[in-house]
Amino acid sequence: MRSEVVIWATIVLDAGLSAVNFLVAERSGSHAVLSQAVYSLADLVAGVLLLLGTLTSQRPPTYDHPFGFGKERFFWSFTSILVNFTIAGLLVLIGGVDQILRPEPIARVGEALLVVGATIAASIVSLWVTLREVRRSRETLQSLLESSHQGLKSIFYQDVVSICGSIVAFSGILAVYRTGNDAVDGVAAALVGILLIVTGFVLAAESRELLVGKAISPTQARAVLQVVERHPRVRKVRTFQSMMLGPDDVLIALRVNLQDGLTTDEVEAAIDELSASVKGEFPVVRHLVIEPES
Repeated sequence: MRSEVVIWATIVLDAGLSAVNFLVAERSGSHAVLSQAVYSLADLVAGVLLLLGTLTSQRPPTYDHPFGFGKERFFWSFTSILVNFTIAGLLVLIGGVDQILRPEPIARVGEALLVVGATIAASIVSLWVTLREVRRSRETLQSLLESSHQGLKSIFYQDVVSICGSIVAFSGILAVYRTGNDAVDGVAAALVGILLIVTGFVLAAESRELLVGKAISPTQARAVLQVVERHPRVRKVRTFQSMMLGPDDVLIALRVNLQDGLTTDEVEAAIDELSASVKGEFPVVRHLVIEPES
């Protein structure tokens, strides 16, 4: 999947949205519009962090990092989640509560509604780009959400939350226009802030598992074991250990019981054949350690 395409699309869209939202927020005084501006800016920063993670993860292995830098993507995805959802959510929530307690008049309601509507449209476009890349890679939305592509999942949730938050903001501004109660604008902003914070905690929990060393799924593990156990010289797989080093980078360590009476050359040949079979059927398995026993 072309992660860079999705990330660049997000950066470009959020750069324009944040500038327009901040301008209209200043002109109208609407905290609901300001919440969209803050979130768009946080999205922009998060996109830059995800791009940084993608680029740094491509560095070749070194002596200090013999398995490469794949986990850079997990780290920067986690950092982007903190910036985009948690910190931005707190800022939006605080601004919303302040508007509830000390309501300020909202001006240029038409402009506010227009820019929030444009934010919804832009978020739908960004969501379409992500889904298009998912289809292009012959994956499904479910497989994406169950995968370790934290960066793409974060962008997907960013777009979904942006659409939901923009609808809340639009409803709040519309309610101010019809009722004249400026505090409703603060309620809308506070709801957007809570939505961001809750989403941030959910995604941060997923990222934590990957950072501390999550294994591949049981379904993937069984598929790998089937390939190994098909080899004619394998009697039984004693132990199976795995770790996600990146969205497309897996480490697997096997302890395999081979047939009795094999020579050293035959054991080496069996290991080479097993390694070629596993890596051939599962390209994400870039590091395979096989310990033979007889």
